Amino acid sequence: MLAEQTLLPRAARRARVDVLHNTLNTAPALPGIPQVTTIHDVIYKRFPETAGRLNVGVALLVPLAARRSRLVLTDSKASRQDIVEFLGVEPARVVVAPLGPGLPEPGEPQSEAELRARLGLGEALIVLTVAAKRRHKNLDRLLDAFGRLETDAVLVVPGFETLFEAELKLRAGERVRFLGWVDDRTLDGLYRAATCFVLPSLAEGFGLPVLEAMTRGTPVASSDISSLREVAGDAALYFDPLDSASIARAIERCLGDAELRHRLRAAGLERAKLFTWSHTAEATLECYERAAREP
Repeated sequence: MLAEQTLLPRAARRARVDVLHNTLNTAPALPGIPQVTTIHDVIYKRFPETAGRLNVGVALLVPLAARRSRLVLTDSKASRQDIVEFLGVEPARVVVAPLGPGLPEPGEPQSEAELRARLGLGEALIVLTVAAKRRHKNLDRLLDAFGRLETDAVLVVPGFETLFEAELKLRAGERVRFLGWVDDRTLDGLYRAATCFVLPSLAEGFGLPVLEAMTRGTPVASSDISSLREVAGDAALYFDPLDSASIARAIERCLGDAELRHRLRAAGLERAKLFTWSHTAEATLECYERAAREP
């Protein structure tokens, strides 16, 4: 953060750049040149614990970046609304550039048999969730919901370890698998092997895992929040993320209704075509051009 405030502005001026693009929520307070800042979300305003030890710096530097940038880029209309509301940025200065799929383009997939054997998943149906183990990801309610189901399916939870994980493991039954960090090929294989994908988040800036699942034809059950509806549209089964029973009913429907899964799979594949990195690049370039010419 200190280097961003001191070294970066001097380096940018020496290089005589036309526009400086800061890609991760913060920016120099005195850039000396036009700048655009990507603020992916302001979830920390609703859930301060998401920023952890950096919360004080984030709370100071993110609003400052918004004020000192000619334009702000963000990933969704939902994030744009939050940036306007919480940071006081004029709506005309916030540009939405939706993202493309978070994983590389699907290549040679890992075989499902190999994946199941390596991860000890047996022959059970797989319910997959891809979410950081943080409070706003709502995994505690997902575990509660999964525990209510009478099923032999397993809930698979990849992702890096956090302080919240120990608490989650105490609530998890024997049909829950915490995998820790996995590489892209393993994650790709999990999406493909899953009977359904579930994202129970209370807040998201965009929702890349939903797009990743749809891109691979995996049926999606999702929290009914605005950012995830932007991504999934009519291609997901929605539930109330504050109601464990609602989450459980959605998973139960996905596991038990082959016709529903077929419809969600087809709709998801079609919906995913709307999100490409080419579209993201075009919106970003337009933002650069506008920032360079506007006072």
